[in-house]
Amino acid sequence: FTSFSIRTLLRSKEPQISYPALCDFLHSTVHDRENSPMMRAALCAQVCKLYRFQTEDHRWLLVREQMSETPLSFSLPKHLLSKLIQEHTDRVQEVKELGDLSPHWDGLRHDVISHCHHLIGCYQETLAELDKLSASSCFKSSSSKSDRHLQFVPTNLHSQRMEVTDPDCSGVWYDVITFGAPADHHQAFKHGGLTRLLSKHTNPSSVIYSQDESSRARELLASVAQLQPQVFGLSEELLAVSLEPFSHQTHQFVHALKDELVRSALLAIHDQHMATCDSSHAHSNGLICENTAANQEGPASSGQQDSEYDEEEWDRVWANVAKSLNCIIAMVDRLDSVPSAPPASSSSSSSSSSCSSWQEQLLPLVLTLRDCVREAVTKARAAMTFVVLQGALSATVNLGSPHVVQRRHAVFSQALSAVVFGFMLKLHESLKDPQFLLQLHSVGILVQLEGLLSTYGDELGMLEDMEQSVTDLRGAAFTVTQAKTQQPEDLLPTIRGTWGRFVVEVPLPPETFSSLPRELKDGCLIRVDAVLFNIGINQQQSLAERFGDVSLQDRLNQQSFERLKAYCSCLTDRLTEAACFLSDGIQSLPDLLSSLDSSLEARRRKNVEVLWIAAMVCRQVNGVRLTSCKSAKDRTAMSVTLEQCLLLQQRHKLSQQSFSSALDSMRRDGCRLDNVQKNVGSRKFAFSSVQLLTFPKLYRPPDGSFG
Repeated sequence: FTSFSIRTLLRSKEPQISYPALCDFLHSTVHDRENSPMMRAALCAQVCKLYRFQTEDHRWLLVREQMSETPLSFSLPKHLLSKLIQEHTDRVQEVKELGDLSPHWDGLRHDVISHCHHLIGCYQETLAELDKLSASSCFKSSSSKSDRHLQFVPTNLHSQRMEVTDPDCSGVWYDVITFGAPADHHQAFKHGGLTRLLSKHTNPSSVIYSQDESSRARELLASVAQLQPQVFGLSEELLAVSLEPFSHQTHQFVHALKDELVRSALLAIHDQHMATCDSSHAHSNGLICENTAANQEGPASSGQQDSEYDEEEWDRVWANVAKSLNCIIAMVDRLDSVPSAPPASSSSSSSSSSCSSWQEQLLPLVLTLRDCVREAVTKARAAMTFVVLQGALSATVNLGSPHVVQRRHAVFSQALSAVVFGFMLKLHESLKDPQFLLQLHSVGILVQLEGLLSTYGDELGMLEDMEQSVTDLRGAAFTVTQAKTQQPEDLLPTIRGTWGRFVVEVPLPPETFSSLPRELKDGCLIRVDAVLFNIGINQQQSLAERFGDVSLQDRLNQQSFERLKAYCSCLTDRLTEAACFLSDGIQSLPDLLSSLDSSLEARRRKNVEVLWIAAMVCRQVNGVRLTSCKSAKDRTAMSVTLEQCLLLQQRHKLSQQSFSSALDSMRRDGCRLDNVQKNVGSRKFAFSSVQLLTFPKLYRPPDGSFG
């Protein structure tokens, strides 16, 4: 189709054919933007359909429907697996470097190492299998959702894109990412999903240290290991050579110890020691108890003999080192003032008798300082070892069994792959929108997931997995980088960071990257604010509403509404030109939020209006839209085709008479039937007539398209 023929087709008063679907395939070169390097990297195996529908003023809309797979289905999980393998390998190394520990804490270290080795082995095997498959596929079918080696790969991940060209505009794109609900079908749902599994796991440790604190602890351990022998060595030289290097090195040692983390860790050690003593007398094999007993022998540790721990105890310990050093400096100054005594910097030509007398006076002070250093080192090592080991425990064993942790990693991988895909498309479409680019670095990106899962049986477990994946998505962020080349492999996103702090790097071609705002070019993090709205629509949801429990769905929807409202508030507060978000000529953002609130409060059965309004809010604030059901082929098809027709009606004046025929056309001959065929080999949606009686009317396919 040329531009002229499209305009002619749109403005013609009479349909040229009797059926809205004009062709099965449309070559992607029709639109140059679709042929950009970034889109060639992100999309593959495209299927296109072209329709025309009549507007209220009797003109014609040209509608292009496009469904695409993406290499991200495999490339993102592989990157994530590599990062998780490296993270757990590093954790094994860091706890091994803690040296000798008491039997109790060595046992905990062994637990961490075993936990990590289990995950490393599983992930290396999975990664090897994905390397074999990804060379020939960009797609995981619904029939493979329980495959062990495809645990990290999103099921049936596609972009569903609609371009609308009407007489008044050259073309507007609307995107939805469709994929099977992020859930671990391999481990199944006999004991529920992650929400229930994690709630059953009680954290054995009340002390949780961040990754930053664990890093500081490792750095301090390294500093102490380096500085203590230097201080001791220079103290030997002090008696014969010079005060200055010794003084400088000791000051460095004291400065290294002046860290609040050491004091707080010692307090945590004491608290755990007291809790252990209260609960059991069989605790003498623990690192905490051994260190407490050993430290009581030190000159500045008498406070720990009391049941009430003195929070200033650590300050006195490291301050004793500084005081001892000051005593030595004062003694050297006094000896320097005595003519018969050699100065601290004296040469070997000094008389042996006066040198001996000088050393005898200085020796007790040096020995005292050594004792103080030794005590400080013992306490600091115990505290920082505690921090590192607690950090390792909280990142491994305390998260649950390896199977639960693997489940959590897998569903996060599925969700992240879909979100990254959606973000790439949104970024590509909005690169010339300065308001959107400002929104990215000042507020972040909204990600709205729509679920169609029931709250009954296995799907309740799937929804629980999905809930946790959305929670974990909020710890991720995006950043934009400059690609090395415009080759597809150099334009695919990569991952850096560690669990809970992953950053997805999205490369752009150099010319495109150079046009970005300074903040984005400087690598600022783009925060992900993810929300999940779920409304079950099938026959199982009817059972849940009559005989089961819908509290999870109600809680998820209400919590997501609060987060959505907070994001919108932040958006309108931060951006100076927020008028475009407040109203786009259809319905204002405050009115939409008010309608969503009222719809949630109504608590009607199968209240799909919640999904429609949430989707409208997401689009109005430039968010990323995703839709999921169990495998993203049947209920998801009903949802995305309905959303497309609603957009045509609300934004492009699709006539009421054409609405039903447009909806039936997209379901009977559109891209989603191609999706069904590639998943199960049949061009029929997997519904029965009896099942469809329980569906909301607008989610029922036309006769002949199901069975």
